[in-house]
Amino acid sequence: MDDFYAECDDHLVAIRRALLKLEQIAGNSALDGRDLEVVFRSFHSLKGIFGMAGLQKAEALAHRAEDYLRALTDNSGSVTAVALDALTAVTRSLEQMVVAHRENHPCPDHSQILKHLDALLQRAPGSQDASAEKAPDDPLAAEIAAARHAGQQIWVCRFAPSPELDQRGINLNTVRPRLQKLGQILQSTPKVQAEGSVHFEFLVAGSPAADQVEGWAADGISLLPFDGKTAPPQEPPGILSQARAPDQATRRSSAFVAPSHMVRVDLSRLDELMRIMGEMVMHRARLEEVVGRISDHVPSSEERALQDVNLAFTKELRHLREALMRVRLVPISEVFDRMPFVVRDLAQEGGKKIRLVIKGQDTEIDKYLVERLKDPLLHLVRNAVSHGIESPNVRTARGKPAEGTIELRASTSGEAAVIEVADDGAGVDSEAVLKRARDAGLPVAEQPGVDALLDLLCTAGFSTKDHADRAAGRGMGMAAVRAAIFELGGELEMTSRPGQGNSFTLRLPLTLAIADALIISAGGQRFAMPQAAVQEITIGQTSSVRRVERNELMSYRSGVLPLIRLATLFGLPEAKQPEFPVLVLGTGPRAVGIVADRLVGQREIVVRSINDPLLKVPAISGATELGDGRAVLILDSAALLRTAHDGKQRGFAPANRSEPSKENPL
Repeated sequence: MDDFYAECDDHLVAIRRALLKLEQIAGNSALDGRDLEVVFRSFHSLKGIFGMAGLQKAEALAHRAEDYLRALTDNSGSVTAVALDALTAVTRSLEQMVVAHRENHPCPDHSQILKHLDALLQRAPGSQDASAEKAPDDPLAAEIAAARHAGQQIWVCRFAPSPELDQRGINLNTVRPRLQKLGQILQSTPKVQAEGSVHFEFLVAGSPAADQVEGWAADGISLLPFDGKTAPPQEPPGILSQARAPDQATRRSSAFVAPSHMVRVDLSRLDELMRIMGEMVMHRARLEEVVGRISDHVPSSEERALQDVNLAFTKELRHLREALMRVRLVPISEVFDRMPFVVRDLAQEGGKKIRLVIKGQDTEIDKYLVERLKDPLLHLVRNAVSHGIESPNVRTARGKPAEGTIELRASTSGEAAVIEVADDGAGVDSEAVLKRARDAGLPVAEQPGVDALLDLLCTAGFSTKDHADRAAGRGMGMAAVRAAIFELGGELEMTSRPGQGNSFTLRLPLTLAIADALIISAGGQRFAMPQAAVQEITIGQTSSVRRVERNELMSYRSGVLPLIRLATLFGLPEAKQPEFPVLVLGTGPRAVGIVADRLVGQREIVVRSINDPLLKVPAISGATELGDGRAVLILDSAALLRTAHDGKQRGFAPANRSEPSKENPL
């Protein structure tokens, strides 16, 4: 709920800022629609989160405001002062509703504001009443009509008094005579602003010359053409009074919706803290290196004191790192909670019945990952709706419930996050996928496995749909999904049961900034392997390695384990030794052994990504430094697994890899 209140505050602040900008150019036919789009999106987002939080009255009011904005954007090229007043009143009322909810007070009555919006909707451009003149018994409308008939223009003049202007002798008493020189003042109305200030709005009939209004802007006076065919509707008693006169408890806190103990921090500031933290980790590594060198040259008592300081510094630095990482961790619900609305809209559009089940939404991962998971997860959910779940008639004919089910599951496994998108739909039609692939000229194996099918589905431009729709069919989504997951150092897996459903599994590191790693040596070079990717470390013997069609295998847990020698992979000199360490990546039939010359140790590393495309190398995800000033390359475990399983070289030239054999289907 704290996150809910903070997010409400963000959206309400965005609406207020946009309305203030729109007020400056109200009535302008050349209106820039970006500010109006901000207001529309914010009301739409508020409507969604109000529904999730159970604020039905606030949800209904935001929905009505969204309808009014849609009518304005669809049928008019300008926004009038009437519209801005109504939207400001709605914003103020929503703010009071949220504050009342947070403080457990009764929800303010909003029925009059809803009626006011309904009346404005009936008069909105494009509606049946939009072009109708005001009833003849409206005196102001009659005066406006008479002035226009006499060839006069109608102007809206706004004056915002201030102490500075009053010191210059500019106040309401001096502004009114200026306006009377322009023509007839038809109406004057005080307007209370959101921050509590007051400005005055005049409706003037006349034809001012340019020299008459020169310099008025510096005096706090704005003059705009009145584009309405009738006068702005007068507020009936009670329409906006509730928003202007909140109760005492609401008045005390209406300026801030977000709770006081919540701090909204820009992610770039946390990134800067992580950068500083990374520098401290490297300096600690240098300190440990120096302590190791001088330990033999100082008295034992001094050496112990130095070691104690180093250990204490190491301990507190780890605590600091963990605390900072906890600040960056956010629940995956930031993404999951947006999916019910996506599923609902797409299901209604496709005439399907779908139930969305969410599990593990409290699983926390790095904010950086959450932001970059939104689009991949959104596409996987859309695919489940479009390609997976069948129509109710088809499901009933197949003996399934008419309502399909999509599950979003999140959990942690060690230092990795596991996210699944599963459905009980038709599954992947392998025959249709293979036919499409062959028609497109893609290389297809005679009996492809699930991984090969996933490769085809993730090929850019490949789609099993004949026509693109709102949900899928353009053939770019799955390619972008896999690219995004791989860029984050993760893996994408698929399981499919024809006629029963499909599941996509995403495995990602919990964080990308600082990690524990195993330092290994191969071909005279040091490498860092993220510890979270290593399932086991075992010892291999040269005498037990078998070569099958240039593939090296060793016995492992009553089966075989494919081997990848780092020295061979990167073209480094190989060490001839009877025994060697093997780092096991992956589990079950997907397990792969990475062969190194020796294990150096376990270290805390700072991950530095390689962004220059000319420097990027497959199977290398970044670099780090261990305190001696030399760069150490960080291995990409996901790329190593792909290299072992898909049979593609991906820029490598290892001598021990070939096409999969019958003995080793991997």
